[in-house]
Amino acid sequence: MMTRAKVAGAVMAAFAGGLGIATVFEMPQSSFAQTARSGSRAASGPRDDGGSPGFADVAERVTPAVVSIQVEKDAPRQTQARRPTNVPPGMEEFFNQFQGRQPRQPMEGSGTGFLITPSGYILTNNHVVGDADRIKVILTDHREFSAKVIGKDPTTDVAVIKIEGSSLPTLTFGDDAAARIGSWVLAIGNPLGLDFTVTAGIISAKGRGGPQLSRALENRYAITDFIQTDAAINPGNSGGPLVNARGEVIGINSMIASETGYYSGYGFAIPISLAKNVADDLIAHGRVRRAVLGIQIKDVTAEEAKAAQLAKIAGVTVGDFSTDGKTASPAKIAGLEPGDVIIAIEGTPVDRVGALQRIVRMKKPGDVVSVDVMRFGDRKTFRVKLAEAPGEPTVAAAATAPTATDLETSKGVSADKLGITVEALSDTFVREGRVPPTVKGVRVTDVEVTSGARSKLFAGSDIITEVIYPRPRRAVRTTSELQAALNGLKGGDVITLGVYNVQSQTNRIETVRVGGK
Repeated sequence: MMTRAKVAGAVMAAFAGGLGIATVFEMPQSSFAQTARSGSRAASGPRDDGGSPGFADVAERVTPAVVSIQVEKDAPRQTQARRPTNVPPGMEEFFNQFQGRQPRQPMEGSGTGFLITPSGYILTNNHVVGDADRIKVILTDHREFSAKVIGKDPTTDVAVIKIEGSSLPTLTFGDDAAARIGSWVLAIGNPLGLDFTVTAGIISAKGRGGPQLSRALENRYAITDFIQTDAAINPGNSGGPLVNARGEVIGINSMIASETGYYSGYGFAIPISLAKNVADDLIAHGRVRRAVLGIQIKDVTAEEAKAAQLAKIAGVTVGDFSTDGKTASPAKIAGLEPGDVIIAIEGTPVDRVGALQRIVRMKKPGDVVSVDVMRFGDRKTFRVKLAEAPGEPTVAAAATAPTATDLETSKGVSADKLGITVEALSDTFVREGRVPPTVKGVRVTDVEVTSGARSKLFAGSDIITEVIYPRPRRAVRTTSELQAALNGLKGGDVITLGVYNVQSQTNRIETVRVGGK
């Protein structure tokens, strides 16, 4: 009989450092927002304000709409070795066991999802269904269905699958924006093969994001704006609902932070408002029509906030412009500049990358949005017509800092106020093609470990191309031009530099505190 390789119980480690996808899985990887349909009436209960919840009532009402998802992927074909010739009669099977002719064993995985329409649309995680060859859905009443994928979006880790049915129980969507830190929540799913398990906790934080969570989704453009909870989430919970004290879905359980791969108190859920927006597109178009500003962005730093003259360290710094190679960046056309700090979109404050991405994600290509920025003390407003991303979105989730390279360093001119040493680009360096002919500037050859530039600039691979602040903005072509820009700055002041990185071949903005203070 054919055996099957069960990989249930294995945790797909997203990356070193403790973040993992909360699914039991090891594989290559019309709007429906109506409330209260068949079986979808919200549980009566306390306000979503942290009061004592009626867990039993909520669980009883919500669980019937939660499903177990079983997936299979065919294993790669095995390479067969040649069987010896002149095999004695009756010995064929004996030799076959050494010749790689064992049956190919499909890989299996499991996760969770929940019904969002009575006709059988199911919301889950992209990493749950992955590129599975077969998907089976099991309801709490033990009915089984084959499912097909309607659409997937790796950048938000949202997927929609469909089973054929009618009058199926569904869940009600809540308002994740209104959910407060400290509010009670329930996580429902199928952890570690324990079907339809209910765990309770609180909302620990909102708006969790950053490069680590992007890497956990194995997508540098991932939109990370998670709800953090201490409700127990384990492998197999992925795709299940996170519900409030009224039984309304406010998130999709997606991943955990753990050194062991199992629950340690830190779970993350995708806000349902974001997931709903993606699911609407997937159901209507089979793909996501993603609007983009055409910029690379990162969370504002203390130094950048000081240069922009912000009252607090909150906002998103424009690093550079990005396009599909065919059309110009919408933000650039509108008048934004590298070094601008975005503080609001459509009047909604923006304090971090995830918040900006989430606002833009709710828009459609062609929409015109107002973007408020601080440009080194001057507040400006621009009207930007959003473009459509051709494939991957062109708004970076967060600018990943370049790493040091093995490019040789050499002695140069000391820029003491920054704690770095720089030199003019040599003809040899340019001639060897390490930098495009269009890039002009001074190359960083050394960075003092105690300087303010220590985590900002990288010796050997960074080229300073311009000084953006203090104003006026000016190009840097020689070491003396950089020194001139530093004249008059004192300890604690900041300087904003345009930087080209040889290794990644990208431009970025770095704001460095003078004197390392």
